[in-house]
Amino acid sequence: MTVSPQGSSRPAEEPVARTRQRVAAFFDLDKTIIATSSTAAFSQSFLAGGLITRGDVLRSAYAHFLYLMGNADADQTERMRQHLSELATGWDVARVSEIVAETLHQHIDPYVYAEAVDLIAEHHAQGHDVVVVSASGTELVEPIAAMLGADHVVATRMSVVEGRFTGEIDFYAYGENKATAIRDLAAARGYDLERCYAYSDSITDAPMLAAVGHGHAVNPDRALRRLAAENGWSTLTFDRPVALRPTLRPVPVLAVVGTLAAAGSAWLLWRRWRARLRAAEAGTAT
Repeated sequence: MTVSPQGSSRPAEEPVARTRQRVAAFFDLDKTIIATSSTAAFSQSFLAGGLITRGDVLRSAYAHFLYLMGNADADQTERMRQHLSELATGWDVARVSEIVAETLHQHIDPYVYAEAVDLIAEHHAQGHDVVVVSASGTELVEPIAAMLGADHVVATRMSVVEGRFTGEIDFYAYGENKATAIRDLAAARGYDLERCYAYSDSITDAPMLAAVGHGHAVNPDRALRRLAAENGWSTLTFDRPVALRPTLRPVPVLAVVGTLAAAGSAWLLWRRWRARLRAAEAGTAT
């Protein structure tokens, strides 16, 4: 990976003699590809769909705030995992998938980093597979990955019985488990991990970055920034969320009010000007 002085990155050109060896780029999802938490993003839709309560939304919003501020430590993250596991117990999997599909572009599309989109396209141009790796559930991650054009997904898998979540977790894609899943996928698909790439924002993903030959810290928290310097991993800044497709977005209420006020003021000025003009014409006629 070559890095410009400005901090942008591009996958290095692959030597022709080595193109038969498979390469993958592994991307964390939250705060790496998207500027938000994928789980928290759907909380309002889950509320509207009757899956959660307003109290659940508030707890999710608080966890989201800690996450975005970089203050969610391992213990808090584990408590949130347990909460989400308990929360999802009994949910109809088909209903969850339906809600995600219906609101995907509304909740995720506007928050995708343009820099991540560019990197994904550049890796594909090099013939690399793109793999989205996330601690969120597969029901959320797979549609997002498909929207991004990713080739594979590593995500948390919840146990399902008769179409409903049991509350048990079959695989938790977090910390060292991400690295294990990456190594398993590499063995299954023939990736040369020394030539593979990984991108993440969190110190909890250090094992994932260490599992490949080209680790990259994206918008890193303080601990990851320090570790990146120690390990020679590049540090990248993604700060341009951009919608993947053009959408008609609602105009903010204040903007509408401001426009109407401006129009009203212009109309009053025009009326006054017309009145003065008519008065002047009347005075001239007499």
